[in-house]
Amino acid sequence: MSSEETVSSAGSRVQEVAAEMQELATKRKRISPARAESIARRYFAAINEHDVDGAVALWAQGGRENVRGGVDVLAPEGVRAFIGEMVGAVPDLRLEVVSTTAQGERCGVLWRATGTFAGPGSWSGVAPTGRPIELEGFDLLAVRDGLIQSNDAFIDSMSVARAIGMMPPKDSPAEKRMTAAFNAKTRLSERLAGGAPELVAQGVWVVQGQPGRCNVYLIEDDGGVTMFDAGARTMTRAVASAGARLGGINRIVLGHGHPDHRGSAPALGAPVYCHPDEVEDAEGSGGFRYWGEGLPRVPPPHRQLHRLLFRYAWDGGPVNIAGTVREGDEIAGFRVIELPGHAPGQIGLWRESDRLALSSDCFDTIDIWGRDSAPCVPFDFYNYDTEQARASIRKLADLEPVIAWPGHARPLSGDVRDQLQRVAGAN
Repeated sequence: MSSEETVSSAGSRVQEVAAEMQELATKRKRISPARAESIARRYFAAINEHDVDGAVALWAQGGRENVRGGVDVLAPEGVRAFIGEMVGAVPDLRLEVVSTTAQGERCGVLWRATGTFAGPGSWSGVAPTGRPIELEGFDLLAVRDGLIQSNDAFIDSMSVARAIGMMPPKDSPAEKRMTAAFNAKTRLSERLAGGAPELVAQGVWVVQGQPGRCNVYLIEDDGGVTMFDAGARTMTRAVASAGARLGGINRIVLGHGHPDHRGSAPALGAPVYCHPDEVEDAEGSGGFRYWGEGLPRVPPPHRQLHRLLFRYAWDGGPVNIAGTVREGDEIAGFRVIELPGHAPGQIGLWRESDRLALSSDCFDTIDIWGRDSAPCVPFDFYNYDTEQARASIRKLADLEPVIAWPGHARPLSGDVRDQLQRVAGAN
């Protein structure tokens, strides 16, 4: 047989197999919408009669029961356990089918459940309270070959919590007290998180939060914002809200990987970038590898406080770095400048058009108590290399910024170059 004949024969066989598969597919008996509705009603009737075996028998092997936000199990045993838990927790459970709608092999069921959370069984780990329940929900069942293949169920979780007694009744005095307490906690969190974003330059917003008066910069970029530095973990809500109001956070660029500058990043869901020399700390200890465990160089009056702040306020934990940036890279209309010393791979952002510098912790305008201070070199006990930090301050000064914003507290303005040169040569 020639090569041409071999190819022709193989092609014919492929066509034959495809035809056979198509024939098998068309032979599968598709059920009517009326049949799908009938099976759905039988399923609900079996549950209503507490016939767990009868309900499970209507499921295909491996079929998926997914109650959004609560249960996600497979038939038969997962479905058996789920239904068994329901009727064990609510012994007088009654399910009323309010209405149905069917199309193709799917049937949607609007239902109402009533009963008493009397037990003896629990409901999702909650012990029975004896409370009467009345709930509504919607199930979308997919039926094939006469069996349920999947069920996507939707129910108001808040209503479930109220019904079983985990939450107080709607508009009750208890609910009003709970809401007031929650709002008081939120207002306290907001004081730490920072206020509304402040426009400090064209297309540049700052959110400042506590502890440490950390600055997070939101730079308008491609319909959303690029975030420079991520501040403290306590600021997560404030920067997320500010970013959303400005179109969404497209990416986060860390000035460096210390805990009070990566803090909110893990919770924001945006890709995170930093200098290559900061990846180890951003994805790891955040700087403790050169600070030392327990912060031994921090003065004793502050050491314990700073340990607590790192643990409970500043640090949101390690971040996954999506990519790196270096000197000269363009970011949202700014140019990356390398300013190492406080951290090995610290960077700032420089915009030539208005001579604006966002410099992370290249210099400080804050003392160890969080009060305003004259500009100074960052605290030696938190620096990777203090002499290198001084050199970076001189580098920043040589750019002759009109205004230079640091990682904490207030910016430098006026004769910024002269102020920075004095800082670099002092102490």
